[in-house]
Amino acid sequence: MTDAPVDALAPVRAALQRQYHAALAMLRSAVEAFPDALWDDPTAANAGWQVAYHALYFTHLYLQPEEASFRPWAEHQAEVQHPDGIAGPPDPASGMPLLPHPYTRGQVIAYADWLDAEVDDLVDALDLVSPESGFWWYRIGKLEHQLVNLRHLQHHTAQLADRVRTATHTGVEWVSSRPARA
Repeated sequence: MTDAPVDALAPVRAALQRQYHAALAMLRSAVEAFPDALWDDPTAANAGWQVAYHALYFTHLYLQPEEASFRPWAEHQAEVQHPDGIAGPPDPASGMPLLPHPYTRGQVIAYADWLDAEVDDLVDALDLVSPESGFWWYRIGKLEHQLVNLRHLQHHTAQLADRVRTATHTGVEWVSSRPARA
């Protein structure tokens, strides 16, 4: 009888999973607390829905082994110039709209919940010792890429939380860790 190989990266995977769950829980809380009047505020550089969707879209994308593995969320609006929800420069040669129609709070929460349910399997499928991120525009290893992904998610969660605090004088609860799937 042979012993099963030990996954030396199991503690790293578990830590990543816990931190993704915690970060997604904080994003969800910020979205739930976000003022209705600001959700689709046309005066903001990026409305609340745009920041939240952008954070989820890229978190989802960068949890893939490489760009070609990405399969958008079921309600994703792809037929636009900037499908992540944040406008970049318009392509005058394109007949497509610049941005998707605003996602509702319910849609964004559904995306966050769906992604949260997928996190453990997605992290388990990553080659964390790969010297390549899987994305040509990131010239870093896969483990570092996951740390960048978590920082990006938290950056946008903080933007939403700050808007909540400014508008409502209440904060978004800190989540230090959430358990990975048992």
